[in-house]
Amino acid sequence: MSDKPDLELALIQSELAWQDPAANRAQFQLLLEQARGADLIVLPEMFSTGFSMDSAALAEPENGPTSQWLLEQAAHLQAVICGSLIIQAADGSYRNRLLWARPDGSLAHYDKRHLFRMAGEHKHYAAGEHQLLLELNGWRIRPLICYDLRFPVWSRDPHSTDLLLYVANWPAARRQHWNRLLPARAIENLCYVAAVNRIGQDGKGHAYSGDSQVLDFQGDTLLAAGDAGGVFRVTLRAHELAAYRQRFPADRDADAFVLT
Repeated sequence: MSDKPDLELALIQSELAWQDPAANRAQFQLLLEQARGADLIVLPEMFSTGFSMDSAALAEPENGPTSQWLLEQAAHLQAVICGSLIIQAADGSYRNRLLWARPDGSLAHYDKRHLFRMAGEHKHYAAGEHQLLLELNGWRIRPLICYDLRFPVWSRDPHSTDLLLYVANWPAARRQHWNRLLPARAIENLCYVAAVNRIGQDGKGHAYSGDSQVLDFQGDTLLAAGDAGGVFRVTLRAHELAAYRQRFPADRDADAFVLT
């Protein structure tokens, strides 16, 4: 079936201090201690600032203070830690960038592809152009960010992905969409899905209901955080995923396409 080990996830759902990276780092540093022992720890979208369009004022350089903080925490906990923040890329553009910090001191990143035009995100950030496929303990993991969830072609799996990972600031006004789209992505891609959202209210008055969750390959709920703050843990079972894919190999009949 599968020779890779199970994967321990820790999802951190919390309120965010508006546009205050130092306060958010301090908050998450305390919460990260509760995630000790997990293989992968996931923070929300723009976890250092909240979902802000003030990219010019808030952007950190590549390898800036929050990037370095993530690497320090990853080394301290001997786990991969990921979440997105506002980065000014080497070409000068501003990015909603997910950082994947490994305990060995290396960083990978994914830039949000679909920018939320209803908030003007496309006017303040440059869109990413490439998917990112990562490996952790034999697991193939693909991170995506918030609004990407609405686009099944971008979420579609041509890589035998084991885990689709979404980080978000998804507002309570559209929580029904979040809770319906996530199971669909798990079912259509024959993979686990983990999604981390925030709670509380941001500086613009938008409320967030949380609903961080983990779903199996049939869209069934393994973990549901509801609207509570805290660290939520779950174990993904490699042999169960492999057995289901062998029993129901719908991916063999998928339509071929190329993203450009």
